[in-house]
Order: sequence, then C-alpha cells, then structure tokens
Amino acid sequence: MTTVGINGVVLGAESFGGGGGAPPVLLVGGTTMLSWPGALCEHLAAGGRRAVRYDLRDSGESTTTDPQAPAYTLRDLAADAAALAGTLGGRPAHLAEIGVGGMVAQVAVLDHPGLFSALTLVSTRAVAPGPPDDDLPDHDRATMRRLFAHPMPDWTDREAVAEFAAAGAGILGDDPVAARGVAARVWDRTPGTAPAVQMANQLGTVFSRLDCTPRWRERLPEIRIPTLVVHGRRDRFFPVGKGEAIAREIPGARLLILGDAATAIPDAAVGEVAEAMLTLG
Repeated sequence: MTTVGINGVVLGAESFGGGGGAPPVLLVGGTTMLSWPGALCEHLAAGGRRAVRYDLRDSGESTTTDPQAPAYTLRDLAADAAALAGTLGGRPAHLAEIGVGGMVAQVAVLDHPGLFSALTLVSTRAVAPGPPDDDLPDHDRATMRRLFAHPMPDWTDREAVAEFAAAGAGILGDDPVAARGVAARVWDRTPGTAPAVQMANQLGTVFSRLDCTPRWRERLPEIRIPTLVVHGRRDRFFPVGKGEAIAREIPGARLLILGDAATAIPDAAVGEVAEAMLTLG
C-alpha cells in the first residue's frame, strides 16, 4: 500500500508484481480499490504485469473532503487516472475499471489516448448516472425496490455495515459472504464513520452528485486500442445489454459474458477474466 500525490490530491494505491519493467495495468476503483479482487491482481502479476489498483477521491486512502458536494468532475477523475498512468514507468498502461469506475475509464481513454495501451470495462455503462438512453436497459425495477426497502445500517457499526452489504449482495445476485468480507475491509479503510463518507465508500454515492457532462457515448467509436468488455449475465443493476452496447460501439471490442455472475467478479471467474486481460495486452 502507498499513496501518490497528483493533481493536488493524494490517491491510495496498491501494487502487485512489476519486476523487470513489467507492463502496467491500472485498475480504477469503483469506488475503492477493493472493488478489484486481490486474486485477480495476483493473477495479472503472475502473468508478467504490474497491477496497480487505486482508490478514487473521497474513498479509501485517497483525499476525502465532502462526498455530498464533490468539488471535482468526472473529467477530473479521468485526469487522475491519466496522471497516475504517467507515473508507472513511462509506457502506456492497460486501463481497467469496474462498475461506476467505468465512466472514469472511458473518459480517460477518450481524453488522454496516448497514455493507454488497452482498455477493460467490467459491469458498467456508457452514460452518466440517471435515466439511461432509450435503447439501453434500466436497472431491474423489482431489484431496486428490494434494495431501497432495505434500511440503512448504523454506519458507526462495522458488523452492521458488513451485514448490510451481504444483504444487498444477496438481492443483486452476488456472493453475500464475499460481499461481507469486502465491506468490512472497506469500513476499516474508510476515514471516519460519518454516514456520507461511509456511503461514498460502500455504495459509490458520490457518482450521483458528480458533474458528468458532456456526454461521451457518441465518442466511443474513437477508441482505437484493444478493448475487453466483461459483463455478468445475471447483472440486475447494470443489465447485460449495457455491456453489449459498449462492445458494439467500440471498434473491435471483445465481449466476455460471465454466465454465473451478477455485478461483482465471482471467485470462480477471476482466472478467466485475468487471462482475457492478459491476452488483450
């Protein structure tokens, strides 16, 4: 674990592998670095890459100010990714994201193309928070009703937060045991128990308050680097049609659909996803 100062903020980061000038893979947190399974990072390192996962602003070890009123935009988060990539040995990085972090990665590659050699997009969409485009599926309504009916936890109680995450994972179709463990680790790394900060770390709520203009979906055909789109067949939060649309609109993109996955990368799929990323570059 380390911290890196860029663009006037500090970002928490963790590196795996990297001996002998290994090609870098930069893993955008969604929102914390723990969105990326450690086992996947280890697979990438074993495949000869330097895998670096990091926390976005207002999460984990990164600069936390006020996630309810972020004084930065989606473009600033993309600039953070570009600046961090520039610190990884002077060669273009394979940029990867998961969930809402995919918005950061898409904009970063479009706005800073020379800094990236490949792109992996996991369980994300090509439009900003809010209603999707008419041709894209929305969140599954029944699932969202169940999620919103579940009461918020006492954010000062580590066990209550972990139980809340496990229950949410069960509703979404993810592994409750894995979600409980990740939530407890995220809680341990969150700077304080203020509800707004805990929610930003656990739920990525800061994205609902970000300025994400202008749109970028129409620019996806400009992406000319090898791209892998990974999506869970059972994802009810970002239904698989969102990933299929991204794969159609980025020239030459490969679509990898995980038949037994929902929103998270399950343990059983870590090796398959890592191998697909290694093959990409």
